Amino acid sequence: MKHSVEIINFGDELLVGIRENAHLSYLGEQLARRGVRIRRNQVINDSPDEIHAAFKSAWENADVIITTGGLGPTADDLTRESIAEALGLDLVYDSNIAVAIERYFARLGRPLTDRQRKQCYRFREGLVLSNERGTAPGLVYKSPQGKILIMLPGPTHEMRPMFEQQVIPYLEAEGIFSPGEGYLQLRTAGVGESVVEERLEPLLGKYKGLSMAFCVHQGIVDVRLQSMDGNMPLDALRKIGCEARHILGDDFVCFGDLGLAEVVFRDLRALDRTLAVAESCTGGMLCDAFTDIPGASKVFMGGVVCYNNDAKVGMVDVPEIILEQHGAVSAETAIAMATGVSERFSSDYGLSITGFAGPGGGTAANPVGTIYMGYHSPVGVWGNRVRYTGERLDVKARAVNAALDWMRRKFLEHKLEEFLCS
Repeated sequence: MKHSVEIINFGDELLVGIRENAHLSYLGEQLARRGVRIRRNQVINDSPDEIHAAFKSAWENADVIITTGGLGPTADDLTRESIAEALGLDLVYDSNIAVAIERYFARLGRPLTDRQRKQCYRFREGLVLSNERGTAPGLVYKSPQGKILIMLPGPTHEMRPMFEQQVIPYLEAEGIFSPGEGYLQLRTAGVGESVVEERLEPLLGKYKGLSMAFCVHQGIVDVRLQSMDGNMPLDALRKIGCEARHILGDDFVCFGDLGLAEVVFRDLRALDRTLAVAESCTGGMLCDAFTDIPGASKVFMGGVVCYNNDAKVGMVDVPEIILEQHGAVSAETAIAMATGVSERFSSDYGLSITGFAGPGGGTAANPVGTIYMGYHSPVGVWGNRVRYTGERLDVKARAVNAALDWMRRKFLEHKLEEFLCS
């Protein structure tokens, strides 16, 4: 039986653009992974009347309602009280919640205030979800008719672990989630959505009831395989996924959603090799991609942001003659940057990026959006040129992904040589 789920995100900050609604994409992914799709999402301000109306509409039409936000101690945190009124439920003070909040503040060296005690109320007939990273607990209520309400705090670092560690097991026990994951995701890079769709389209004719969905972001195309009715076994999806992988060839990155930096990290770790990076127009984004990975120090030696020509000469030893003859945005400079940073950090590999991210700069030969990448390895050095359109931040993000994907492909191309040099 398929259950209908609605999400309500509370908070004025979402409606005035102070904060992006990342909760919806996160919850949508988590639910879809378990065979459940969101029927509707509402983003509501902190007015009690608006909260009441939005919740009543969702409660009438869905089996499960998940809310985020409005559980804190401030005057505009009215979600708990407004929904209790809409349901006709009593709120009761829970001393166990108070003890948990007292302990949290004790770790911070602060006392529990009367304002914070507002968070100590729960539904008389409901459950409490503990909050290990903040003060507002989550709340759960199941009606006599079997409808389920789950209320989660707004801060991302509190909401996500609460959902993964407590809500998922609860919904599994209630039979809301299908056993196992409800879809299989493939990640591709360096090829457009239309090309990926065209290459995989024959699978739709071969496997009846198969559904494909595509998500594009900064040079990456994710493909989600699932059955139209949600009843195709995961083993069958895995078999189709392996066939899709074969069709995609080197454009296939991984199953799931590993970042390109982590894919490169794993390749380097398998060879027990190290990497250093040098970048100009991306301003540290390439370095950051690796330092986001736990244990990256086993592979990643360090990075240099050499933004102007003096920095390129002084920090990664780019010869001045190369800059004079070819310019800072050139394949020659990119290769010199990759080689220089590898020598500076005594790493086995070097990866570099230089280019015109825009909106200014550029030349007739290298217009705005032109990016050069350099790659230094034990088996050779290479340069590569790409060009992107779009805003400055988009070009920078695309450049980082392009450099990482290029290095990934170089590993595939020279796998035997890399192994023999290890």
